[in-house]
Amino acid sequence: MILRPFRRNAEKRSIASLYGTIVAQARLAAFYADYGVPDTVQGRFDLIVLHLVLLLRRLAREEASGRAAGGRELGQRLFDAFCRDLDGNLREMGTGDLAVPKHMRRFAEAFYGRQAAYVAALDAADDRDFENALTRNIFPGEGIDSGAARLARYAHAAVRELDAQEANALIRGEVTFPNPEAFADARA
Repeated sequence: MILRPFRRNAEKRSIASLYGTIVAQARLAAFYADYGVPDTVQGRFDLIVLHLVLLLRRLAREEASGRAAGGRELGQRLFDAFCRDLDGNLREMGTGDLAVPKHMRRFAEAFYGRQAAYVAALDAADDRDFENALTRNIFPGEGIDSGAARLARYAHAAVRELDAQEANALIRGEVTFPNPEAFADARA
């Protein structure tokens, strides 16, 4: 019992580290300059969601395989950090207390819709399914273009890299994503 507060602090640091890495990765200029992701609040939200979904998928798969316990629990805490961040950002942007729940409900619907679409598309046999999902959510109205194709190649590489990372490292808050500049060339 006496060690419980220390374990909570370590877990909070792990969640903060994982979420911080997701946000930092989603803010990389290559996504906006080279991939054509709109450099807007919505575009940044979409990239955070994409990276969060990729990591949550990895954590869920780890637990489902029986190799490590607590993946879904860690994923839930990571999602909770995401929600707290959204709430804080809404308030910083001047959204009133009465309007925050309505916005949070829309964010939650957007997250769960994207998560379902991305996970299903990643598990599909045809890689174009994932490109279509990215086009609908991040590049709406543009059709599948090289930006969506590059982002799909990047995300598939991120899935492979996440799968190669040890579960214990993830639990400690250590996660890496590929460099998006490596996929910025349309011919890559």
